[in-house]
Amino acid sequence: MKLSVIIPAHDEEDSIAQTVQPLSEILTGEEIDHEIIVVNDHSSDRTAKVVARISSSNPNVRGVTNLGKGGFGYAVRAGLDAFEGDAVAIVMADRSDDPEDIVKYVRLLEQGYDCAFGSRFMPGGGTTNYPLFKLVINRLVNFGLRIMFRHGYNDTTNACKAYRREVIESVRPLLSAHFNLTVELPLKAVVRGHTYAIVPIHWTNRTSGDSKLRLREMGSRYMFIALYVFLEDHLTRGDYHRGGEQRWRERTKPSPWKREERPQDRQAS
Repeated sequence: MKLSVIIPAHDEEDSIAQTVQPLSEILTGEEIDHEIIVVNDHSSDRTAKVVARISSSNPNVRGVTNLGKGGFGYAVRAGLDAFEGDAVAIVMADRSDDPEDIVKYVRLLEQGYDCAFGSRFMPGGGTTNYPLFKLVINRLVNFGLRIMFRHGYNDTTNACKAYRREVIESVRPLLSAHFNLTVELPLKAVVRGHTYAIVPIHWTNRTSGDSKLRLREMGSRYMFIALYVFLEDHLTRGDYHRGGEQRWRERTKPSPWKREERPQDRQAS
């Protein structure tokens, strides 16, 4: 399995090298075939030059430019149009995601799961210097999503996740222009019947640069995507479900701690 890692970057010259280099070293050390795609999202600083310097000495790293509108969602979508791997992971450019967690994701995908999700709020997970106000909003939003979708997953809004290529193809077209893409991708994958497993992960608040997430701007966008996927789930009668209408009728809601059925398990039965 070749893993592609997409890192959207807007004005991240101070942190992008410290994000990319340890990640590449760990993936190489774990003998994971990989590419790291840094998507320059209309940066006004030296982000693109830093990435070019890294890629000149590391063939696993390459830069891509978001030629469309600026925004986290547009940048990730540009990366999803460019990745070459069998699976893809999304990693933030501010060093908030632990590279070791990407290895955990790869091991889950190698077991046969379609998606690998992480939770900062399950036993074994954790956060460092999470702003209190954002933490409260995060917990309220994720609680609401758990109620809406009954999927048991308590960290849907976390950006760092991994998907097999066929999952990305099945959830297109993607609509989100901004951070609501972090909700659109996993929710569509879940309601369309893809298998997943959840592991504890760690998150650390950035130590340089400014956060690009603006809560006041994102509230209605998160709500739009959640309602969009909710209506698809309940009104389309399985038209977009990977197993069709009958599979959609027979499905059971996943538990957050229950091991999901893997493709090879289904074949064996």
